[in-house]
Amino acid sequence: MCDACGGNRILSVYAKCSDRCVVHFKEHSNEGYVPNDLPIGGGDDIEFEVCLDCGKVQGEFPVPDPEFSESTDDEEDEESW
Repeated sequence: MCDACGGNRILSVYAKCSDRCVVHFKEHSNEGYVPNDLPIGGGDDIEFEVCLDCGKVQGEFPVPDPEFSESTDDEEDEESW
């Protein structure tokens, strides 16, 4: 059951990305493993649920900014899309 609207049309997503995940947040990027501090999975796995009625990703929000966004090393950051 959706934690926002109470709907029962929940889509579960699971993907194995074998340390080839790219995540962008503001002006920072993370390439490699799925960040463990985001509600999208961790390690080599992307895993989350989304309500097909209201579109909310299931879980507790808000979450803090990801650790990689605190990087000050410009070589690790990529241009935003």
